[in-house]
Amino acid sequence: MANHPSAEKRARASKRRAARNAQLKTKYRTAVKKVRSAKDKEAALAEFRRTAKLLDQLAARGVIHRNKAANNKSALAKLLKKMK
Repeated sequence: MANHPSAEKRARASKRRAARNAQLKTKYRTAVKKVRSAKDKEAALAEFRRTAKLLDQLAARGVIHRNKAANNKSALAKLLKKMK
């Protein structure tokens, strides 16, 4: 347990950040699922654009690693290309 005021503040901030990151990761996973489960290519493309933007934002904030964002976007683009 933190004893110094600065350590207590860091613990509070860390708890807030962890909660925010968990919420954003859930949002990210849901967005990826929406792209994968889209029925037609147009709907999937629209979802992909939103998801790609979200991935870039999360990578910029440090919620996920930038390479993970790039790998996810690449995999989703590959899936879109195979769609008819």
